[in-house]
Amino acid sequence: MERMNSSLESVLERWKSEGETIVFTNGVFDLLHAGHVTYLRGARELGHRLVVGVNSDSSVRTLGKGPERPINDEGSRKLVLEALRSVDLAVVFSAETPLELIKQIRPDVLVKGGDYDPDVKDANSPSYIVGSHEVSKYGGKVAVLPFLAGHSTTAMLQKSRSKD
Repeated sequence: MERMNSSLESVLERWKSEGETIVFTNGVFDLLHAGHVTYLRGARELGHRLVVGVNSDSSVRTLGKGPERPINDEGSRKLVLEALRSVDLAVVFSAETPLELIKQIRPDVLVKGGDYDPDVKDANSPSYIVGSHEVSKYGGKVAVLPFLAGHSTTAMLQKSRSKD
């Protein structure tokens, strides 16, 4: 199990002691596009602080997104996310899912994109939100934000290949 570093833990403790609502989401965020920015802005609007779990390079490879992914390394993806006004912290995780990170952060709100369903309880379903059971159990909220139509990294890569 990965442990958060002590500086991250202290920042989270400070935010919580100040009564700030912590929102968590996660993803690859490989080639940042308008869909990502809109999604992250919407997630941030659900609380005071947004923490983003970023899949490590090795975990991206296990997600089946293709042999060329990630395009950008985990450090670069983290840096770009933290430069966004809506993101307070980005944390790289290398596990297959962000479950352990969610358990450590204990966000007030867990957010995922439109292909997920907060009512799905079967952890084997592709629309199941990892961590939703744990967050709901301690009184947190689970939210799903709609996708911005026509914007996805996969679509961007396909479009760029078709212009060759």
